[in-house]
Amino acid sequence: MKKLVSIAVFVIAFGMFASPVIAKKADLAGVWYKSSPDLLRKEIGEYLSAASIGDFGGEIIGCIAPHAGIRFSGPIAAYTYKAIAYQKPTKIIVVGFSHKLHIPDCIAVFSEENFQTPLGDVSIETDLSKKFIGYNPKFREFPKAFVSENSIELQLPFIANMFKNAEVVLLAMCDQDKNLSQFLSDALHNVLKGEKDFVIVASSDMCHYLPYFEAEKTDKDTIGLIKNFDPEEFYSGSLKTKHKLMCGYGAVYSVMRASRLLGANEAIILKYANSGDFEPATKNRVVGYVSALFAKKGARTELASSESLKKDEGGNQDMLNESQRRELLKIARDTIKLYLETGQRFVPKTTDEELKQPMGAFVTLHKNGRLRGCIGRIIATGPLDLTVRDMAIASAAQDSRFSPVSLDELKDIDIEISVLSLMKKITDYEQIVMGRHGVMVEEGFRSGIYLPQVADETGWTRDEFMNNLCANKAGISSNAWKSGSCDISVFTAEVFGEREK
Repeated sequence: MKKLVSIAVFVIAFGMFASPVIAKKADLAGVWYKSSPDLLRKEIGEYLSAASIGDFGGEIIGCIAPHAGIRFSGPIAAYTYKAIAYQKPTKIIVVGFSHKLHIPDCIAVFSEENFQTPLGDVSIETDLSKKFIGYNPKFREFPKAFVSENSIELQLPFIANMFKNAEVVLLAMCDQDKNLSQFLSDALHNVLKGEKDFVIVASSDMCHYLPYFEAEKTDKDTIGLIKNFDPEEFYSGSLKTKHKLMCGYGAVYSVMRASRLLGANEAIILKYANSGDFEPATKNRVVGYVSALFAKKGARTELASSESLKKDEGGNQDMLNESQRRELLKIARDTIKLYLETGQRFVPKTTDEELKQPMGAFVTLHKNGRLRGCIGRIIATGPLDLTVRDMAIASAAQDSRFSPVSLDELKDIDIEISVLSLMKKITDYEQIVMGRHGVMVEEGFRSGIYLPQVADETGWTRDEFMNNLCANKAGISSNAWKSGSCDISVFTAEVFGEREK
């Protein structure tokens, strides 16, 4: 009996001191987004691959990402998350709102330790969450605010996919009036001003249920307010036609104002579209989506896909300057236009000798944020300008995954070019730098290649990157890169695209 009592006491005592992980299961998986990890990861990867981020110098403090069903909002949200990924934040503060609850002076703080998604658990930054709860009674632990709340949950698949080492704080406004929104912006500033490596995400869609062209006009006005980066002007402008503008206007105002207080001095619009762009049958009743950044100019952070590729192995600077990039993009567009009109090949007339040097290149086409074609030449076999020309034609008319691009849709096509450095064979896989190196593996007659940006777009570790490269691209053993049975070569790429209009 004494032995049984001792065991019971031990169990009770252990239970008192053990801290089981408390996690919330996703409510919207399988409805608002795919519940299959493989299918969801593939879909998000496609959106990230299609998102072309131009060069920008600055530190991102805050941003805007939409929160509709991922097949609608995902292509636009990808721009936001691809941009902030280059800063490698360790803390992401998501500011959403409750669609279902209206409680004055209440900002709900997610207080569980993890939020489960099909792509893995998102870890909560509990210390920072507690700082908000202790800041003022307006911050409350209120689990009900996070039940089936798409303004919060729809951000998490991207975060789980791309930021495996980051922790998040989830805040849901239960009221978006001016006083509470201003209070929240002050709180964000005061709590975060001593923190490092953070980004604040405002979750909001644009106008709701207007006809396509009316929605475009309305959202253009709203985007103008965001771009002006004047929080007070934005909020007062939202109130005039609030039912037509952003659903998360209070969240956007709070993040915009907090970003200014934390040093941001510019708003950058990355991409806009509405649901009619993805489902033409819905054009009589659409929802708009925007991707935007609030940044501090001066602390330079490259937001191009080639951010981590700015120096090659010898420490040299970019392979191309801005003028050369523009010329190559013009060659690609002129080539596709002429080929679609006449079937003839464009003859570049560049006088830039550097563009006549042999280099490999890929040309990637996107339409409304989705991949529309991508073909490249890995090994340099001719002048760069002619390689870009030939790959532009191949991507537009010869990618077997897609029907040929039509002349009518060319105006909706965005062009991205990846210029490749020379291959360098390595004998130690520890030399592979994720996000910096593209990799080619070769075993006998089999080979496979991933461009450098695949690491950033998928969020894979080096093991996941190389296992997939060997098994899925080259068709060889997934551990061939570790066993030494395949040759490994690395290269860098400079990736640039047409700027968003």
